Amino acid sequence: MILDLTEVPYIDSAGLGSLVGTYVSSHKAGQQVVLTGVNERVAKLFQITKVEPLFLTLSQPGGCIPALTTSGEA
Repeated sequence: MILDLTEVPYIDSAGLGSLVGTYVSSHKAGQQVVLTGVNERVAKLFQITKVEPLFLTLSQPGGCIPALTTSGEA
């Protein structure tokens, strides 16, 4: 699942809970959640709450598909 957060200025506790819930559901299904367009404020929230490692975060939406197809390769 690819979520583009470019137009998201901030995330509150409900939004963070939804993202973590999405991660849990996706992880159980063997899928990955990719976030793109994360601004500094949201990135800082992920760091403070220690959920940053749960998500593959990319700066540009165009890089999502190549990153997903090679993320499991060494």
